[in-house]
Amino acid sequence: MFLSHLQAVILGIALIACGSNNPVGSGEEGESGTQYRLSDTATETRSGITLVMSYDNQKEAFTGKLTNTSSETVQQVRVEIHLSNGQELGPTSRINMSPGEETDVTLDGRGQRFDRWSVHIEIGSSEH
Repeated sequence: MFLSHLQAVILGIALIACGSNNPVGSGEEGESGTQYRLSDTATETRSGITLVMSYDNQKEAFTGKLTNTSSETVQQVRVEIHLSNGQELGPTSRINMSPGEETDVTLDGRGQRFDRWSVHIEIGSSEH
């Protein structure tokens, strides 16, 4: 079966996008699966909780901020990072976040060697 010109163009664009240096997502439930470079700043939102996080190469740590943008208290919020070397950082301790509340997040990455990372927000007691 031959591809139409439009189908070939769309396929070409998709292949180029897959090979770019843009963050890549896996679509795993509860996690965006986005793989960030060391220089990227991640922004993830789940159930009204927004996390903005980046890697500080000098400190060898991930630093960021959680914000409850919802009008409800969100129970048992924590953050976890997965490194491209297979290691997991965190999760942080569970906290309850009131509407509008902000809290700083830091996860130590000292001694780790990696070139990509992903981060996700966990909510509730049922998450691993």
